[in-house]
Amino acid sequence: MRNKIETLWVTISFCLILIGCNTVKSPKMDGYGGLLRVEQQPEGSTRRTNPFYTDRGAWVGFGIHENKNVTGFCGPYDLDGRAWLSSALLHIGTAPAGEKNLLSRDSSCYYPDRLWMRLRGEDMEVEQTLKQVSSTTAILHIKNKSSKELWTYGKLNQGQWTLVDNTLWSKLPNGELLLLSFEAGVKVTFDQGKYQAHLEKADTEIVLTHYANPITLEKALIAAKAAVEQSKALSVQHTARWANYISSNTRPELSMEEHRIMVKSMMTLMSNWRIAKKELKHDGVVPSHVADYFVGFWAWDSWKHAVALAQIDPALAKDQVRAMFDFQDSVGMIADCIYTDHRENNYRDSKPPLAAWAVNAIYEADHDLSFVREMYDKLVLYHEWWFRYRDHNKNGICEYGATDGTLEAAKWESGMDNAIRYDSTQMLLNEKGAWSMDQESVELSAYLELERKYLMHFAEMLGVPFREKKESYLAMDYFFDQERGYYFDRKLNGALIPCFGPEGWSPLWTGLATVPQAEAVVRVMQDTAKFASFVPFPTAALDNTKFMDRGYWRGPIWLDQVYFAIAGLRKYGYQQEADMYTKQVFERLEGLSGNGPIHENYEAHTGKRLKAPHFSWSAAHLFLLYKELKTSPQGK
Repeated sequence: MRNKIETLWVTISFCLILIGCNTVKSPKMDGYGGLLRVEQQPEGSTRRTNPFYTDRGAWVGFGIHENKNVTGFCGPYDLDGRAWLSSALLHIGTAPAGEKNLLSRDSSCYYPDRLWMRLRGEDMEVEQTLKQVSSTTAILHIKNKSSKELWTYGKLNQGQWTLVDNTLWSKLPNGELLLLSFEAGVKVTFDQGKYQAHLEKADTEIVLTHYANPITLEKALIAAKAAVEQSKALSVQHTARWANYISSNTRPELSMEEHRIMVKSMMTLMSNWRIAKKELKHDGVVPSHVADYFVGFWAWDSWKHAVALAQIDPALAKDQVRAMFDFQDSVGMIADCIYTDHRENNYRDSKPPLAAWAVNAIYEADHDLSFVREMYDKLVLYHEWWFRYRDHNKNGICEYGATDGTLEAAKWESGMDNAIRYDSTQMLLNEKGAWSMDQESVELSAYLELERKYLMHFAEMLGVPFREKKESYLAMDYFFDQERGYYFDRKLNGALIPCFGPEGWSPLWTGLATVPQAEAVVRVMQDTAKFASFVPFPTAALDNTKFMDRGYWRGPIWLDQVYFAIAGLRKYGYQQEADMYTKQVFERLEGLSGNGPIHENYEAHTGKRLKAPHFSWSAAHLFLLYKELKTSPQGK
């Protein structure tokens, strides 16, 4: 289905180009150069934490070498195997490999749709542009502005080449195929894993193809030849896709600085896109391709990615949701995380139930009722799973829990792994393979109530009976402390757990707070001794004795919770305050307005970056904050 959609989009995009669509003019794209650094050191003992240039779900990435004497892009890098297939497979030179190269790198840049490099030598100027035009195909465009001939050369770190017509191919140690294809007439020679090619034409295209999934060599060679023949059109279509992403989401009333944050967010999401591979049945977005431990898909990450992607690429958003539900078990549970190898999947716990929020966001973006119909029964089964396996005392209020009885896994299920509110939590057996915490969490109840409302709405749209409760499970009064003016978790014996955390504003984000309750919570949120820090809305109140600047969920800024806070303020009419806090986030997160990557979390007092760089759900929520911002301090 995705292939058909992509083919349709390519056709539409190409037609727009032919009639002069002004969204694809290169100067507009050039305004977003240098948002992220992709410098790499392939020969180093440790990999740089800079992101790679990758797109369209490819399982390989590219970079720019830290050494300016290297005249080709770094890579490809195997993003699954965490290994360089080549330090630079496409060096450009004025002579064959081993002879003096009169070219050196003058400048380079990473744009949303491409990597770009300019080489200079005596009376010579050469430009290279690398575009990942599909999940399998990257095209290197070489523009030689002199009459002197060029050579390209490189070597594989492992494996050897075989030449068929004008395509070199190699079966990599992991069984995947890598091909390097040249235009007709280019003379190619090779020896084991080394090759060189004589480029007589002033301008030429070279196609690099990588297949992460099984394909016959015959089909791969046919596809590579077609890509060479269609390289210019594929390149134009690829840039049109990015121009559409940007133009359809740009808000002209906001500033260029804010536009750049939006585009950086999209670049982060798209470079973390991975196509279905091995046991992953649908495409999705990994949390971060920079961190070695984030090669799979996580559940609540996926729901958050999908909400943002709904406004960028709805087809990818749908696949992100499908990818997790592909592994829904027979009783409705969604795994915490899934990988290309199912043995790594984690069924010790699930994750907070935000899937219906994602499905609704996708429907609002493209009004595809068939997707709602496809997901409805699966969503209902997941909803029911919570009340069957995570309600210890059967009072209709669920708890986070685990299948193995460990508090560790139950904390993972909440998503807030070491939150202060769990410091005295115990585990209780519900039935075999089902355990609960001995506390009821306010945001879990808020999420489930929001999910119930979405499911009712879906049932009405689909014209099917709603088999769950039509009445609210409970009012948020149950978790509200009148004295402190805030929402807190409760022990199963009814005692409040008076720990101020981001869970306390979840009733605002879900729209379940009464107006007086919301007013009280907002006062707490705006208290500079609690949540109105330098970067607003940390994961623990500043005056908590256990607050830690670098304490994971015990103080740092997590942008999903910041988004829930600001969106909650908007829902209850605090538009100016929401704008003010959004601008503080945009201005105070380290590196966000420069060329630094978007991180997993940040220090509340300083905005310094913490944990994994190039983090997808942070990017997703920055994108949503941009889309919901009402005013700009700097104008257009």
